Amino acid sequence: MAQTIAEERVPARMPTAVYEKISAAAQAVGATLNQFLVQSALERADAILEQERIIKLSATASEELFKIMENPPEANEYLKSAVQRRKDALCLK
Repeated sequence: MAQTIAEERVPARMPTAVYEKISAAAQAVGATLNQFLVQSALERADAILEQERIIKLSATASEELFKIMENPPEANEYLKSAVQRRKDALCLK
């Protein structure tokens, strides 16, 4: 059974100075320009996505969060109304 590998192209236009700098960096690590660009972009994408997934809190803020999670406050009218609107929107009884 033949296996299909999907490949996408990402065209990039850049000033000559930028191209030369990136090409030199790729050569320095023994990679083709394409390999270097893909690996660099992937590393940056991983860093950005990881940064977006992690919530950083100070020690004080994290203690407050855990206190609230362990002893949640009583629902106020706004929250009760929001819960009711959600039930109504989802047709829950």
